Amino acid sequence: MPIVLGKQEVAAVYRAAAGRGWVVPTFCAENQTTVEAVFAACQAKAVELATRVPVTIAMTGRYAHRAQAVHYAGSRNPETGMELFLGDCEVLARPGGDYPAVDVLTHFDHGQYDVDAAVLNGDLSRFSSVMYDASAAPWADNLAMTADFVARHGEDVLVEGAADEIVDAGGTMHGELTSPERAEEFVARTGVDMVVANLGTEHRASAADLRYVPEAARAIAERIGARLVLHGASSVPPAQLATLFADGVCKVNIWTILERDTSPLLLRAMLEHADAVAGPTAATLAGEGLLGPAAPAAGAADIAYFTSSWRNQVVREGMQRIVSGYLDLWYR
Repeated sequence: MPIVLGKQEVAAVYRAAAGRGWVVPTFCAENQTTVEAVFAACQAKAVELATRVPVTIAMTGRYAHRAQAVHYAGSRNPETGMELFLGDCEVLARPGGDYPAVDVLTHFDHGQYDVDAAVLNGDLSRFSSVMYDASAAPWADNLAMTADFVARHGEDVLVEGAADEIVDAGGTMHGELTSPERAEEFVARTGVDMVVANLGTEHRASAADLRYVPEAARAIAERIGARLVLHGASSVPPAQLATLFADGVCKVNIWTILERDTSPLLLRAMLEHADAVAGPTAATLAGEGLLGPAAPAAGAADIAYFTSSWRNQVVREGMQRIVSGYLDLWYR
């Protein structure tokens, strides 16, 4: 079906998901391969359950931790990247398309109040929801700017705000868990529909480093209801996230694991078919000690293996398996 747009229609998707005890996952993407892997996994889950399933597909703009709109286009023009992303979503979700049982929601993630102002102040009608992220600003400014954004756009689009910044593991900051009082004040003073809180995760941390804290989520949900959004889900083992719905989380964001855990799959596949991928170059690499004796190096290049189509297929299938694993946690 077409992308679900309009605040009332999108809110209805979340209500229906909650009625089934489902947390709606948000998978970020910076290429068409990821978008289609997500849709394919959701279509397979819909067939398995004999019902429609919702999914949110997201992109950041100029977000410092990862500017996905910049990386979507080879030109590195974020405006081009955003158009390509939305266009891919619209084509793949079109009526009569390949994924007819998926309710697709588009999301502008981590919209920065300063560098993403052009997007946030522009036409948001192609997005199902928007995260207005002023978490890097002082608390009073975050409250005021987020409230202003909700006043201007809250009737038209579902708005997610950030009570606390979810930091990047590559830096030196480690934020404190969001208190129930802080989350309650944020919701009361801004009017956001959903709130990002620090529940123990980080962006791009190793899954061995951190722990999602369900007790923190439940304490906040007792104050504000089931409107929590978990970011940084790739930083903890998926098994920790099975209780999200019961904890008051309605939406969970995932990206890093899709890229991090499929890159080794592509490397392995290319090594297993080294000569077919690289032709005579494989023998050269072997001579330089960059290919071990188990990697084939004597055969000819083969179009079945050296095309972008084959490489994308390896990555797409790996991503689809990862997405399916998360769906198995939350869609039953």
